Amino acid sequence: MTDADRFEAFVREYQDMVFATAARLLGRAAEAEDVAQTVFLRAFERFDALAASPTAAGWLKTVTTNLCLNHLARYRRRWQFFSELDDEQASGSYAASLAARVDEATSSERAERQVLLERAVRALPDHQRVPLVLFHFEDMSYKEIASTLGVSLAKVKTDINRGRARLKTVLADLT
Repeated sequence: MTDADRFEAFVREYQDMVFATAARLLGRAAEAEDVAQTVFLRAFERFDALAASPTAAGWLKTVTTNLCLNHLARYRRRWQFFSELDDEQASGSYAASLAARVDEATSSERAERQVLLERAVRALPDHQRVPLVLFHFEDMSYKEIASTLGVSLAKVKTDINRGRARLKTVLADLT
């Protein structure tokens, strides 16, 4: 297997994780693709050391997160973190049709709650939104978030708590 084949296999193994992380933080597929491409360019530069490393996934996730945060700081666009839900359609026999209608009602309620949550998250100020996403979706600790964002641990705790409180208020207003 050539080095090019090994790197291609490496990209295929991690591309979904890198793209999902970038898309969640940036909210736009085109920007996430750009960041993912940059991540893999950096991985290519260090591929000899990275290929056999058991920490490759962590390294890729860290680089992705840092590049996204740099991108957001540079462009100061409104951030979105959730993708739109795909509508699923069911078909089949009467029983399947009935089950599909029940599932559809449940899915519809879930989709509606997801849309409300998405709106509520968009309504949060940037300094509250980013730590919440890093904590809840990237499974970063408060300490890791503070280090990543270059702020104090107390600020991270305050912003997450205030973000949660504001999220509850915004969700209450939207329902």
